[in-house]
Amino acid sequence: MSIFDKVKSLVSKNPSKVAEGVDKATDVIDDKTDGKIHDHLEKVDQKVEELIDKVDGDDA
Repeated sequence: MSIFDKVKSLVSKNPSKVAEGVDKATDVIDDKTDGKIHDHLEKVDQKVEELIDKVDGDDA
């Protein structure tokens, strides 16, 4: 099993926890950088949500 398959399995089992964890991590980074890269971190949050939706909806 490749690393991608492991990640895909974890994401499909706990999509809300993965999204929540990434959101918390980006919030911490945002605080540490005093909001200097806030826009980039928001894009990360959005992309993670999109990927979770894609993996969660993938039957293969």
